[in-house]
Amino acid sequence: MPMTVAIKNNKLIIEIDLEKPTPSASGKTLVVASTRGNAVTDVLVDGKPVTIGLNAYIKP
Repeated sequence: MPMTVAIKNNKLIIEIDLEKPTPSASGKTLVVASTRGNAVTDVLVDGKPVTIGLNAYIKP
């Protein structure tokens, strides 16, 4: 899933598209946005890339 990551005013800004709610692997929640595992970004902190693992969900 496309994700935009930036640092502004010493804050990590993550922008990711919402998707149609789909059941999580456990079936306990509905996932509305996910990186589907860890994603290495182009954003650097101390010269090293930031890796993000993001799951946004709702409870049915």
